[in-house]
Amino acid sequence: MERIEAFGNHLPVRIRFGEGAIGSLPDVLRSEGAARPFVVIDEHVRELPSVAAALAAAGGEAGRFVKGAGEPTVDEVDAAADALAASGADSVVAIGGGSVLDTAKAARVVAAQGGPYRRFAAGGVTYEPPRIPLVTVPTTAGTGSEVSGAAVVTDEAAGTKAGIANPLMRAQHALVDPQLTYSLPRAVTLYAGVDALAQLIAAVVVTVRTPIGNAIALEGIRFAAEALPAVVADGSNREARIQMSCASLLGGLAMNISDCGSEHSIGQAIGGRFHLPHGLTIGLVLAETLEHDRTGVPGLLERVADALDEPAGGPADGSRAVRGARRILRELDFATLSSVGVTEDHLDELAEAALADYFISLAPVPWSKADVVACYRAALAIESR
Repeated sequence: MERIEAFGNHLPVRIRFGEGAIGSLPDVLRSEGAARPFVVIDEHVRELPSVAAALAAAGGEAGRFVKGAGEPTVDEVDAAADALAASGADSVVAIGGGSVLDTAKAARVVAAQGGPYRRFAAGGVTYEPPRIPLVTVPTTAGTGSEVSGAAVVTDEAAGTKAGIANPLMRAQHALVDPQLTYSLPRAVTLYAGVDALAQLIAAVVVTVRTPIGNAIALEGIRFAAEALPAVVADGSNREARIQMSCASLLGGLAMNISDCGSEHSIGQAIGGRFHLPHGLTIGLVLAETLEHDRTGVPGLLERVADALDEPAGGPADGSRAVRGARRILRELDFATLSSVGVTEDHLDELAEAALADYFISLAPVPWSKADVVACYRAALAIESR
């Protein structure tokens, strides 16, 4: 009989999920007594009819920060925080992908408590309860950032990720409207979806896992395993879009209850060095990190394999889940590590960066530098999926 360790859980985000959910934005703001929101928005979605209509119905904006392409940078967060602090806004509304939502979460903290952002990234700062509410509206299906208490931010000067996390960073409301993902290009759909799948798997295997997180994550894995290949093959597949939006939401919840794992540390080291999309870097090493971690949680990975719908057979040592991950990456025709410019000469530097990242400390099996280098080398040896 499995022993259940003591755990705690508190996720106070109010969620509205479904097609047309963005239309409830005015009501949500009114419920918070807010009438002058500061809007952080993706440059590519601000003209979507449903977005424009919801913002118009919400009333006068106190200010707007338009986020360009790419992951948020330290300079962008500080600029958004300065604009927010000067706006006199009574709320923040963030509409966009994970990079936009992360920018808004980080900017709200910096604006309230004083910058610069690097002060928070350095650690040791006491987070204060938010002074104004945040409403998040995701337009991609990936990180589940709409319900998470973290922000992944790139420090371009240092060439590293400088993320922050605290429960007080979470939004008060998340409006998850799958319709906003319908026009996403294939690459964004692919990378965001793989990130969601990786987060869901990690939530089951990391050392801080809980029964609540596992229950949510296993259902999310089932959704993502079915819907991701379908929606990448056909972006007009409405049911697959809805299912991936739900998988992403569940991934964000599971990550908050549990956490990310070694795949994020090892992948993010690549992203920091080569400035590649987050989901791309995670997928490049997903199967290889599972191959290392499976020895610590073979039983849990058998449940993951079931959720991935990987056919039964072979020893019950977690290898079936690795096969399932490889199969999905193959169905997606996912990129390989060598195709993005990584060579043998980069491996020592990347391993150092990965080991300095927090998430790898949560892996079910400890990682040495030699282990990380071997993981990268195994991924580098893959010529095609």
